[in-house]
Amino acid sequence: VFAYGDANFFGSPSNLKLSAPVVGIAATPDGGGYWLAASDGGVFAYGDANFFGSPSNLKLSAPVVAIAATPDGGGYWLAASDGGVFAYGEAGYFGNAISGGNLHSTVGIARCLC
Repeated sequence: VFAYGDANFFGSPSNLKLSAPVVGIAATPDGGGYWLAASDGGVFAYGDANFFGSPSNLKLSAPVVAIAATPDGGGYWLAASDGGVFAYGEAGYFGNAISGGNLHSTVGIARCLC
């Protein structure tokens, strides 16, 4: 993790031997921390970001490709490339795109600011 401009550095897993690459980052609402997501489902919390869980102990059918935080930072969602969604903390689970049939690949996830 490299911080530029007014972004702060709170840490990174650079001192760990990761089993999969980091593929996403989501900031806490106050900018005082962030979560990193690895393609195997591992989640790393830094600064004021709380760890709420991860699917890293599951055999995923497709790699995780993105992470998004809830508006108040009380949870997060992980998205897998096959459309699978994993919700942790207060993040609600509203379904996934796996059953859609026409989905070829998921590359990201976004939260609603409502």
